[in-house]
Amino acid sequence: GLVLGIYSSEKDDGAAQFTSAGDAFDSLVSGKLRQLLSVSGAPLKKGKTRVFHGLHQDFPNVVVVGLGKKNAGVNDQENWNEGKENIRAAVAVGCRQMQDLEIPCVEVDPCGDAQAAAEGAVLGLHEYNELKQKKKPVVTPQLHGSAGSEAWQKGVIYAEGQNLARYLMEAPANYITPIKFAEQIEQKLGSFSNVKVHIRPESWIATQQMGAFLSVAKGSAESPIFLEIHYSGGAHTKDSPLVFVGKGVTFDSGGISLKPSSGMDAMRADMGGAATICSAIVTAAALNLPLNIIGLAPLCENMPSGKANKPGDVVRAMNGKTIQVDNTDAEGRLLLADALCYAHSFNARAIVDAATLTGAMDVALGSAATGVFTNSSWLWNHLFEASILTGDRVWRMPLYEHYTKQVTDCPLADLSNIGKYSRAGGACTAAAFLKEFVSASHWAHLDIAGVMSNKDEVPYLRKGMAGRPARTLVEFAARLSQDSHN
Repeated sequence: GLVLGIYSSEKDDGAAQFTSAGDAFDSLVSGKLRQLLSVSGAPLKKGKTRVFHGLHQDFPNVVVVGLGKKNAGVNDQENWNEGKENIRAAVAVGCRQMQDLEIPCVEVDPCGDAQAAAEGAVLGLHEYNELKQKKKPVVTPQLHGSAGSEAWQKGVIYAEGQNLARYLMEAPANYITPIKFAEQIEQKLGSFSNVKVHIRPESWIATQQMGAFLSVAKGSAESPIFLEIHYSGGAHTKDSPLVFVGKGVTFDSGGISLKPSSGMDAMRADMGGAATICSAIVTAAALNLPLNIIGLAPLCENMPSGKANKPGDVVRAMNGKTIQVDNTDAEGRLLLADALCYAHSFNARAIVDAATLTGAMDVALGSAATGVFTNSSWLWNHLFEASILTGDRVWRMPLYEHYTKQVTDCPLADLSNIGKYSRAGGACTAAAFLKEFVSASHWAHLDIAGVMSNKDEVPYLRKGMAGRPARTLVEFAARLSQDSHN
């Protein structure tokens, strides 16, 4: 099979414009493709397809897909590169159509941006069907022609990284327990000589005095794990690392403050922060990025049992601060509090944490963008620019003192784990809580609750867990590594 792109006509005469690969194929079949397109109905709109059979013996099936306007670039209203997004979406649609036709091998037109085309193909075909007997046919996409093979390979690596995060988030919680999560990541990183993986047991967590993290874990029969990854890609091992921290609640029942049963099954993905940061490090290692990265993932379940945290309990974090647990379903910030304290022991260039932290974030931004709370405009600019390229957007949220007061005004302890006006600014009070455990001057907190899953908003992702913003984290790390080179 062959997937080819076609641009929308700039004029009203409707003469559509092929990509260079489309032009070359059309000459190969003596202009038949253009002829068939002109008689087969209205001009192809963006993301719409037409299938042609029997045009050429090497490619008995050809899918032509609409790419939208030819010179689409960065759209300042949308904060993304529209041309790249159009290619990702178009290629994904084309490849899925080939899968429906049960064609196992598909060559893909690079459409002028081989990396975006590869991302569209590999992200668009991914589906979690490990546990089904009936599976969709496997389709292997490859680049059509030889131009852009390096960019294509890079796109494949970026997309496979996001797909790893999707796989971990989608898998049932009885398949991805804390220890199994850690083992999966260890296995993925096993072939890299410049990566060390430490799977820290409960006894180690206790010696670090991570009382907030342990208080969440104690409600479950599954033992907690603190996963620590060291990727040494920098010129010197002593160079200050980028530290990624990810919330790793492999199942969140809400604890004693039990969640409603409707939709609770999706809480198998409450380790999305850990999944995206670990996948980003796997990708950075595959790309051999020239910088040092440390990944920290506190992994546990949040369950209601006779040993679980009770509302009103007070626990002590690694830095000595006491926390009143007013709602046991605001548990992610307890794990992150200790992990952020520990992150400060690495003389980090920057600390970036990711967490499916608050339903309030989903209310504020929906699935359009990840909410970013940061004390550093330098860090924000890098994240924002990275997200324009990946199309997996970020949006800056406030870290005002206004919110800090709402978590520090607490009757029994230094902090309460929820803001005193409960629902008001929930994502902002959660970020303000985390800020109490940060002294680094370059820190960003990514609340990814709104982008956790995909219904149909991102056309090149199927329905299910999204693995966002893994590619943005990788692109951000790549920009940081260029920064240190210049």
